Amino acid sequence: MHDDDPQLFRLPAVSRRGFLALAATATLPPARAAANAERIADLVARMTPEEKAGQLTVMADPFRWRPGGVNPDDMNVDEARIAADIRAGRLGALFNGVGAAGARSVQRLAVEESRLRIPLLFAADIVHGLRTAFPVPLAEAASWDPDLARRTARGAAMEGGASGIHQTYAPMVDVARDQRWGRVVEGAGEDVFLGEVFAHARTLGFQGSALTDPLSLLATPKHFAAYGAAAAGLDYAGADVSERMLREVYLPPFRAALDAGALSVMSAFNTVDGVPATGNRRLLTGILREEWGFTGYVVADYTADRELVAHGMAADDRDAARIAMLAGIDMVMMSDFYVRYLPGLVTSGEVPMARLDEAVSRVLGAKAALGLFDDPYRGSDPDVERATVGSAPIRALAREAGQRSAVLLRNEGDLLPLGRDTRIALIGPLAEEPVNAAGPWSIFTDHKAVVTIADGLRAAISDPARLTVVKGCEAEAEIPGGIAAAVAAAEAADVVVLVAGEHALMSGEAQSRTTIDIPAPQQALAAAIASTGKPVVVLLKTGRGLELPDVLTDFPALLVVWFLGSEEGNAVADLIFGDAAPTGRLPVSFPFRSGQEPYHYDHLATGRPETPESRFYKARYRETPNRARFPFGHGLTYGVVDYGEVRLSSPTLPWDGEITASVRLRNPGPRAVEEVVQLYIRDRAASVAQPIRRLRAFRRIEVPPGGETEASFPLRREDLTFVGSDLLPRAEPGSFELWLAPDAEAGSPVRFDLLA
Repeated sequence: MHDDDPQLFRLPAVSRRGFLALAATATLPPARAAANAERIADLVARMTPEEKAGQLTVMADPFRWRPGGVNPDDMNVDEARIAADIRAGRLGALFNGVGAAGARSVQRLAVEESRLRIPLLFAADIVHGLRTAFPVPLAEAASWDPDLARRTARGAAMEGGASGIHQTYAPMVDVARDQRWGRVVEGAGEDVFLGEVFAHARTLGFQGSALTDPLSLLATPKHFAAYGAAAAGLDYAGADVSERMLREVYLPPFRAALDAGALSVMSAFNTVDGVPATGNRRLLTGILREEWGFTGYVVADYTADRELVAHGMAADDRDAARIAMLAGIDMVMMSDFYVRYLPGLVTSGEVPMARLDEAVSRVLGAKAALGLFDDPYRGSDPDVERATVGSAPIRALAREAGQRSAVLLRNEGDLLPLGRDTRIALIGPLAEEPVNAAGPWSIFTDHKAVVTIADGLRAAISDPARLTVVKGCEAEAEIPGGIAAAVAAAEAADVVVLVAGEHALMSGEAQSRTTIDIPAPQQALAAAIASTGKPVVVLLKTGRGLELPDVLTDFPALLVVWFLGSEEGNAVADLIFGDAAPTGRLPVSFPFRSGQEPYHYDHLATGRPETPESRFYKARYRETPNRARFPFGHGLTYGVVDYGEVRLSSPTLPWDGEITASVRLRNPGPRAVEEVVQLYIRDRAASVAQPIRRLRAFRRIEVPPGGETEASFPLRREDLTFVGSDLLPRAEPGSFELWLAPDAEAGSPVRFDLLA
């Protein structure tokens, strides 16, 4: 995904070598790989249709500790029935059960008491950590540091593997361009390229150097495909996207994850071009397998096969099982449709036995790649679990990730960092609850070990008595006398730290919002604090880009802290008191108004763009500019970086050649500054209309205090490709503009020509 320089991230080559499906198996010695293939063929030959259907079924784990509050109606599975199904070979996998000791006792049912002794696969929704929560994926994308994402995924895999888990239902790689959609928080934001590099990095981190390592997890990129294009940002709604947009925007992050070796893919809930993804053969077989050559297995999302009936595609439950299997769904989740109906469908000839055998072979192949046939009890050592989960290195990594994921949007008058002797009033409803640090999809987090913002500031300030904590209001409701108490605390303080934004439960699955604003009670609280005249630092909690009221953006300092995980409080204290400097950049645009959604920086050019000279009969809203309040890529630090003029080594790029784009960066301040230089391209005359800018590379670079440095980027024809009207990647000779800038709206372009 990048050249030899680890701080330079470039667009992946369009024409890649074959995907590394079953990569872990491929790295085995030939004799070992052949033995696995022979074992799988032998098992498939001896299995009954009922046992084959069982291998294609995953149900909630009723035996081990599991979280509450996740689809509670369907999670109430019967322990005796599940045990009987395992012994009878009617179940191939369990999910969301955690614990090393329990893993051994559950696995014993399969490998010692079932007829064929096929081990169970244990999976879990380890989205951004297990017991130790790392920053939510959107926050981590704000680090613009894919290697950090690789390392946190590795940390999550270590905790998961030590707790008896083999597979994670992550990374979520959906491109999300509508901030009303609640699941923006689970991905890398609005940009395709940023999505690619993070999908690749997180897959590498989860799977490690070898899947047979008990502390590695099988990665499952999701949700295939175009789930992030949900109409009106409404979760589970259909995605009405053109084939070209599907291939240019929504599919590339999946290719990047598969290129990193992912062995499993999860299908989406939504329809694509009117066809539910779970029953969409064009997606699951045509593109994923026939075009891309993927040989891993596809698992349906939670009850998605059942939902084919509600979608109006399947006539009944039996028909839903038939459609899902023929479309390319190899495993169903929280559904017994395959066990109930596949044997009969095969007998009737409606589903070929060859298709059933194919699906079973894929699932068994993943189990072989994980080494489960040789070590079925991997991850069942309580001593390893105790030594790994919540260990000092993992906690330190969580703190580092929190520091690097925060984004400084304003710092007028250099209000930040604060001195440790400052009297601080910490005000707001989101500062003390552990769930608001851990964030959405922290279902396994040890909340007792979470460091909240209040905890972190209290530990870091010179005298804890100098910190006063007042809620003022709830996230979405008033507290009687709350504002008066907050104002009194503010007036007695030197500085107010106001924690505002979304409660953790306002983001995530099924948390779509019609208006992505700050709830009214918090806006009233902010207005009351503003009336005191005290300097205010806003810590913004959110899992999406927000419409921010003027009362918040008028405060001198604004730091987006998202949901930073178990070490949030310590990471925030490090930033507030200057032990670390913010280096994050926005992975999503913050609009002026909710009505701009779906908004993304790389929108197509229009024939009537708004200009400073004229706003009449132009592409504009009556109430707001047609741009972001805080653009994609924006972020400040404790210092200033001045950009010089962008220079090109040549004004022409040969078809098979390379030129270099460079810019000088100057730091007039007294401390070193880490800058994220972003390379954007615009094709000025293409056969298909192109966006006004597209991110093509970025570089993290340190500029010494009072010094200068140069950021250089190689540029090739591959960096100029787009999906043509023939749906194939192409580059065309012509004129291009290039920016080296700190965000998607900054800088002035230089021109060059691509020669035929």
